[in-house]
Amino acid sequence: MSRSTGFLLLVGIACAHAAIHHSHDNDLFIKGGTTVSTSDECISLLPSLEQAGHCEGVRDILIQGGKITKFEKPGVIEAPEGAYVIDASGKYVFPGGIDPHTHLEMPFMGQQACDDFQSGQEAALAGGTTFHIDFALPVNGDILAGHEMYKEKAAKSVMDYGFHMAITTWNDKMGADMKTLADRGINSFKFFLAYKGALMVTDEQFIAGMQVCKDEGLVAMVHAENGDAVAVGQKRMIDAGITGPEGHPLSRPAILEGEATGRAIRLANFTGAPLYVVHVMSIDAMEEVERARERGMNVIGETVASAITQEESKVWDPDFKIAAQYVMSPPIRSAEHRDKVKAGLATGKLQLIATDHAVFNSTQKEAGKPPKGDFRVLPNGVNGIEERIHVTWSTMVNGGMISPSRFVSITSTEAAKIFNVYPQKGHLDVGSDADMYILDPAIDHTIKASSHHSRMDTNIYEDMEVHGKVTTTISQGKVVWENDKLFTTRGAGRFVPMEPFGPYLFPDHASNKAVKDEL
Repeated sequence: MSRSTGFLLLVGIACAHAAIHHSHDNDLFIKGGTTVSTSDECISLLPSLEQAGHCEGVRDILIQGGKITKFEKPGVIEAPEGAYVIDASGKYVFPGGIDPHTHLEMPFMGQQACDDFQSGQEAALAGGTTFHIDFALPVNGDILAGHEMYKEKAAKSVMDYGFHMAITTWNDKMGADMKTLADRGINSFKFFLAYKGALMVTDEQFIAGMQVCKDEGLVAMVHAENGDAVAVGQKRMIDAGITGPEGHPLSRPAILEGEATGRAIRLANFTGAPLYVVHVMSIDAMEEVERARERGMNVIGETVASAITQEESKVWDPDFKIAAQYVMSPPIRSAEHRDKVKAGLATGKLQLIATDHAVFNSTQKEAGKPPKGDFRVLPNGVNGIEERIHVTWSTMVNGGMISPSRFVSITSTEAAKIFNVYPQKGHLDVGSDADMYILDPAIDHTIKASSHHSRMDTNIYEDMEVHGKVTTTISQGKVVWENDKLFTTRGAGRFVPMEPFGPYLFPDHASNKAVKDEL
């Protein structure tokens, strides 16, 4: 065979392989993978051999037209002729991860987050996440204009996504505009009690927004830090000559997160609206969520990957580039807070884990480097959209804190239920979207900025060793990640509408009576 003939043959093989991954027409057949139940019984039990036998099972899965069409025990079904067969023996097959808290292409603190809707989503897919909900920001307070802006940003998407919308002010037309966005598939709205002079709303505005959420079946979300007190804390630090990254956590201690969380919960109780508390980072905030739920309130506590894996000491690193990586809000807390939040996630005091992926590279972070800048203008945000599945598996499952069933619940199923896309998302069964990933629990790997898929030039999980790896990701019924390679198509992403009055948070609404018991 000549060199040219051999080259053409290799090109043909490569093109045929790529066609398999990119085609909507090819069936997929996943053979012999271990799946888990996310029943209340299974996710509440601690890991044990007895539970594994009850809550895990080997299944064959047939995927056609972007949906799961068959889901059976081995030997019941066979791969159709021409199907792409994946042998998942000895591996887990999980519903695609859902990250309900991301900030792609976000304009913030004089910068724009360096991951766009393509690079951020490709990073997500490499880490097993197949659906995310991004926070859209208004344009000069106008949420309809903000929605149009984010639709344009998302045109380059490579996977399914949804939007939350931030409310940063209030006026006579805001309630009507919220209803308009609900009609367009946005069922969640975020209110900031922090970032005074920028995103922060008053208690009166917060109450008005939550009242609309309650009446229209929408999810009210809150960033809970006391913005007025943070401003005082920042002035204290500057007056004391503390201008580096360490001034950030010192100016906004856990007590301010706890106060704002408690206040938000009480105001939600006043309006009757369900409340979703984003990025719980501290014992103080977690205990407020726990007490509210014990009183029967409809409150959801979300934590993030950084909260259960990191601790605050690195923000004191003398190397500004290292310290600045770890600046986010609320801040990464002490090891004591980390360990208690991690335990709370394991035991159900907190309900799910996200990332708050908002990445600014090292040159962008230098805006806050003294003497020209200070921590007050240092762009807040850390990475995690690619790492969340891996670090949660390594920390929580391998650490013996939760079962694979609870792992699936906190990384996928719970978010799908909260935002009313279950069982389309967050579930493996006939009729569900063919969004899933295969995790090989036997593979070791090390997280590195040099090999991740974000545009971020640093990684707060640098050199973290993980036992267990996402080897294959399937999105919209296509293999998009396999053999450490991405197979994505720019513009193939789809906006997934999320309807109001989801039965998980609004079980007593008339339209949900029939499905209340199923959830």
